[in-house]
Amino acid sequence: MQKNCFPIVHLPKEQWEGAVIPMRYTTEEYYDVKVEREERGYRVEFPKYRLDMPISHYPEEHDFPDKLYQPHWEKAYAWGIVEEKDGRPELLACIETCPEEWSNRLMVTELWVHEKLRRQGAAHALMAIAKEQAVLEHRRAIILETQSCNAGAISFYQKEGFELIGFDSCCYSNHDPERKEVRLDMGYFPEGRKKTAKGTVVIRKEEEPDFYRTEEMTLRAFWNKHHPGCNEHLLVHKLRDSRDYLPELSRVAVVGDEIVGAIFYSKALLKKDDKVKEILTFGPLCVAPKWQGCGIGGMLLDETLKAAKEAGYEGVVIFGEPDYYPLHGFVTCDHFGITTADGKNFDAFLGMELVEGALKAFGGRFYESDVFENLSEEENERFTELFDAPPKQKFPEQWD
Repeated sequence: MQKNCFPIVHLPKEQWEGAVIPMRYTTEEYYDVKVEREERGYRVEFPKYRLDMPISHYPEEHDFPDKLYQPHWEKAYAWGIVEEKDGRPELLACIETCPEEWSNRLMVTELWVHEKLRRQGAAHALMAIAKEQAVLEHRRAIILETQSCNAGAISFYQKEGFELIGFDSCCYSNHDPERKEVRLDMGYFPEGRKKTAKGTVVIRKEEEPDFYRTEEMTLRAFWNKHHPGCNEHLLVHKLRDSRDYLPELSRVAVVGDEIVGAIFYSKALLKKDDKVKEILTFGPLCVAPKWQGCGIGGMLLDETLKAAKEAGYEGVVIFGEPDYYPLHGFVTCDHFGITTADGKNFDAFLGMELVEGALKAFGGRFYESDVFENLSEEENERFTELFDAPPKQKFPEQWD
């Protein structure tokens, strides 16, 4: 995991809403947008030419300069590079994104780097934030707008993996082609994978030589997902020494020599009045980011739930993703009359009966191992230093 050298921070809306972004650039090249109607359709070309004289564009040209958190981007989220100047924060670079929910795409609505930071990797580091957000939110594409005369920006986007996906020849005026400033739309498509054939994935028990690699995979799977950073890799490390851990049910998924997923089981309890019932919980269940969406999590669940039933366990209760686990047979715990230890129920509190009626017949309050609670921030920071962890970052869909 490559760490960037720029201190990129979240730009809170309450502080940065309306901040003007001084977009300016000089270009010596442009893409000439040619659209010709033919008998069988249209011919569209985008040849690149050199200008007779360089053209410069400044924010003063426009009545509506670029600003952060404009009202029409209702779910915008921004990050930037900020330095203190005369006791006040000065913005040196920024990126703003906004989800296009109906199409499950992520829009980059603003990307700007001050002249003194250009060609130093700042734009690449900012774009990496948008790419990480797209992966965390399972967006199918990242899209953005640029101009046919901004050849430098187009070259940068191409290096970042973006391709031309469309254009609008009258976005800014009715004479955009003549003005050599046509809106171009570009798109980036995160790497997608097909379902992995079961024969290529080995599901087996974890062995001691796997420990560090499993913890590293767990860190990558959860990093910045629910909170800035994560502590699930520490949980895996400590869980192995817990009296409640069940290594006979826990598994890792391996492709070649790479550990691509893991699931960890431990004993849990249901308590009702003076009665106690031992059941199962698992967590974390994780898959390395580049292998997510391949069906590996489902393979781990299928094998281990079958093993748990064969071992005589009657039910499983977890805290997990409410959009994922119901696809594998889990339902919210209110179906069984089960609550959390403090009497609550919510969408992410889920259970499955391995013996029909076993959970519902008992109900009660759920208690997991103490190891899930004993994860101090200080200990986690020290443990994380053993890994090449990327920077912590805030994202809009995190829990806090």
